[in-house]
Amino acid sequence: MSDFPPQPLSPLDGRYRAAVAPLAEYLSEAGLNRARVEVEVEWIITLTDHSLFGSQPLPPETKQRRRALYLTFGQEAIDWLAEKEAVTRHDVKAVEYLVRDRLAELGLDAIAELTHFGCTSEDINSLAYALTVKRAVTLVWLPKLKDVAATLRGLALEHADAAMLSRTHGQPATPTTMGKELGVFVWRLERVIKRLEQNEYLGKFSGATGTWSAHLAAAPQVAWPNIAREFVERLGLTFNPVTTQIESHDWQVELYDAAKHAGGILHNLAQDIWTYISLGYFAQIPVAGATGSSTMPHKINPIRFENAEANLEIAGGLFTTLAQTLVTSRLQRDLTDSTTQRNIGVAFGHSLLALDNLQRGLGEISLSRDVLLADLDGNWEVLGEAIQTVVRAEVVAGRSQITDPYALLKELTRGRRVGAEDLAEFVRGLDIGDEAKERLLALTPATYTGLAEQVTRTYL
Repeated sequence: MSDFPPQPLSPLDGRYRAAVAPLAEYLSEAGLNRARVEVEVEWIITLTDHSLFGSQPLPPETKQRRRALYLTFGQEAIDWLAEKEAVTRHDVKAVEYLVRDRLAELGLDAIAELTHFGCTSEDINSLAYALTVKRAVTLVWLPKLKDVAATLRGLALEHADAAMLSRTHGQPATPTTMGKELGVFVWRLERVIKRLEQNEYLGKFSGATGTWSAHLAAAPQVAWPNIAREFVERLGLTFNPVTTQIESHDWQVELYDAAKHAGGILHNLAQDIWTYISLGYFAQIPVAGATGSSTMPHKINPIRFENAEANLEIAGGLFTTLAQTLVTSRLQRDLTDSTTQRNIGVAFGHSLLALDNLQRGLGEISLSRDVLLADLDGNWEVLGEAIQTVVRAEVVAGRSQITDPYALLKELTRGRRVGAEDLAEFVRGLDIGDEAKERLLALTPATYTGLAEQVTRTYL
């Protein structure tokens, strides 16, 4: 084993790296450190903008050179921080030293003590995590989720009129259309997407226990909560003024619960599409050169949907753990959140991988309308609902003396296959008005779809 080359332990960093790489820009350790540097740099700029402790606002070119520390953050800084943390054994302290070091290089030693001024590590972490998660979600993960919903919407509208046998409890039931059934998932997803778009990303910046005590000791005349709010909001985050040492993470709990909810809907979709493929409703489009089965050449396995299903389960479990753990912090601070938050990227990584598979899978299927119609034609008994409902209406209208329409149709159809001629003969013998009888005789399983197409086109 000593000769075995180093390998990624997680498949996200190995087999599936290409699919999830955009998340690493934000949710990796390096991405977190870059955001920490950003917070430290912007805090110094804010303090000097307010001319605190005799400092003067930095010239624009100097500010830009300071900001270059995080705007051009790369391998050199990553390596520097790794070496420094090996000595400090504290990641945020290593970032502070990096910023101080670069201040000296710029000849700004006079304001070096403003680095990390009044801050506890969680002031930096709170904002850094909020920045990285917000960017990862809004720039990478949520657009992919919207892409899947848009692809699904296109399929729903394309197949809005494709009559299909329903299977409630797995049994033949009142027909619908494939478009309407796919539209249900679009409708569900877009509600959750709206919640995700409205999610706040909160940050605190109030010192060791959320009281600005050190700040007031240094400058009691300064309105520190106002400066903190200005600073946090300038970073594009929502200010949380009432905290312990940590920001309470409730915004994260809300986000991960919503992400898990979206994943649950997608898991349902993956299983349904898989089932439709197994029924022959969807044909899979062969990919040139791809192997479906290692031993059965005829097969095209629905691996995109199976892969999505599994990764959504992993992501859902991690989102649940994140939400359950982060909602609690003992007294004013404990470190259970530290390790937990380092897995945010893993959760979104598995979710993003699932989204990638779903989008690919949805683009590799073709609706077999002939199979849908054949299935409908083999299940005329589903019209039993229509017949007994019409009979009930005729009874109320005084055009029928039938005493128990449901029992009458139950005796005819339950547990039996009934063909078109059987039903036609049955309808002709019913004690109902001629107009109702003609409507029922004209009905087929393929036309008994109610407002399915209209619902799809109206609401999507």
